[in-house]
Amino acid sequence: MNRNYLILFLFSLLMTFSGLASLPPVDRDESRFVQATKQMVETGDYVDIRFQDASRYKKPIGIYWLQSAAVALSGEGAAAPIWVYRLVSMLGIALAVVGIAWTGTKLFGANAGLAAGLMMAAIFATAFEGRDAKTDAMLLACCVAAQGALAQIYLAARRNEPVAAHLPWIFWAAQGLGILIKGPVAPLLSVLTVATLFAFERDWRWLLKLKLVRGVALVLLIVLPWVALITWKSGGAFLQDAVGKDMVAKVASGEESHGLPPGFYMLTYSLFMWPFGLIAVGAGLQALNRLRDDPRLRFCLAWYIPFWLVFELIPTKLPHYVLPAYPGMALLIGWLLTLSPQEANAPLRRWQDWLWWSTAFGLAVVSLGLAAVCVGAPIYLTGTFSWWSIPAAAAALAAGYFAFSRQLQVPLRRIGAIAVCAGITYGLLFGVIAPSLKPIWLSPAIEAAVQANRPCDTTVLASAEYHEPSLVFLVGTKTVLTDVDGVAKHLLADPACALALAQIGDEQKLNGLLAAQGKSATRVAEVDGLNYSSGDKLSLGLYRVAP
Repeated sequence: MNRNYLILFLFSLLMTFSGLASLPPVDRDESRFVQATKQMVETGDYVDIRFQDASRYKKPIGIYWLQSAAVALSGEGAAAPIWVYRLVSMLGIALAVVGIAWTGTKLFGANAGLAAGLMMAAIFATAFEGRDAKTDAMLLACCVAAQGALAQIYLAARRNEPVAAHLPWIFWAAQGLGILIKGPVAPLLSVLTVATLFAFERDWRWLLKLKLVRGVALVLLIVLPWVALITWKSGGAFLQDAVGKDMVAKVASGEESHGLPPGFYMLTYSLFMWPFGLIAVGAGLQALNRLRDDPRLRFCLAWYIPFWLVFELIPTKLPHYVLPAYPGMALLIGWLLTLSPQEANAPLRRWQDWLWWSTAFGLAVVSLGLAAVCVGAPIYLTGTFSWWSIPAAAAALAAGYFAFSRQLQVPLRRIGAIAVCAGITYGLLFGVIAPSLKPIWLSPAIEAAVQANRPCDTTVLASAEYHEPSLVFLVGTKTVLTDVDGVAKHLLADPACALALAQIGDEQKLNGLLAAQGKSATRVAEVDGLNYSSGDKLSLGLYRVAP
């Protein structure tokens, strides 16, 4: 059993290793997080959160502390490359994988835990988040730990068995750490789970096993010291921004152009649960048909369905928002393995059969789509064919093929084969193919041009219009994000050392502004590409004042 946990931990690390170093910083969220952490390292201030001179109070401190620890352990300080920051997310996914295997083992047995862990390690959502230096991977680990402990407490109470002394402490510690990572998400998941179970069973007495008073005290001990410090240091601005502007805005309306109608997560399910979405749906439908018979199934469904529904109703939508719900479905895949083939493959109802076939269609579309991206993206963006596209596309199609089974119960060996095929796809897609798409990686190209043409050690870059956070992370915290007028003033303020970035189409305007002071600009480099964050094709020039 312990061997399974070690195997899954190492397997998860292997699944997310490729691309950690080769994939450039991703705009915009990842680059904002790592730049804020970088500034903590530069300034030595590990309480305040800032992006350049602006406060960044939308998320709590937890992820920044963890990334700062990774940077400190690397020994590279503020010069640490992006992969150092991503190690935290890589570890978060691995802990979540082990956590869901632990929960599955306790609920349904060792094989069920192994199957659940393999699924969590191999779905697209965790493959991406494990390579993205943000909050969501470590939040997932906290949610899995809290929910896993809650599940075991709930079942022990249902069976009139004693509750292991460590389980309430795991639950509350995970809640406190989850709050420090991403605010109320982890508590919301558990509250929705508990509320759903109460609505179904009308019994709250088992909650006494949680040791509420001591547990809340532990959460406050974890959370309050930093909250008090940041509230004092920011003059109350943190609570105003984090609660008043970020959380309330997401609930009330679509924030940051991410407002979408209900149904978004249903439509994107097949991608972010790929390649296990169909298998999970089959297991979920069979569990739904046995809901009254088994409290373990009630808990798993209460883990997934209410959280998913709530986030479908919230206007602001991003695919990773529902990631904490996915482990509930992973557990059901493991549960289905414990049934006899006749029980596991019992006929579904008509509407369930329709849903299963709709999900099968989604599996086919995503498998073909990923294969097409592996082959087509290099051709479309670089005009060249990548030989790595062949094994990547073949692995994506193989994963889709193995994941399509008319029998709802999928053997453990086949689950392992699906996970391996998916891992090959991710490794080549994120580790080789995506980094080779040079036209979309403007910031690394700009950084290379700046390094090649830096006239002084103290050179600072000013950039007009291209304001992506990855540029600040790669080129330096002092990078000035401005307009053409600002670029001209920057060059005139330090004509010997300053560099400026502007669209080549604005070169005449820039020279006109410089000419008023008897100066002109020399274009020392050119960077062409696509800003994938905005969809704009850009032709940028790197300028300095002509000698």
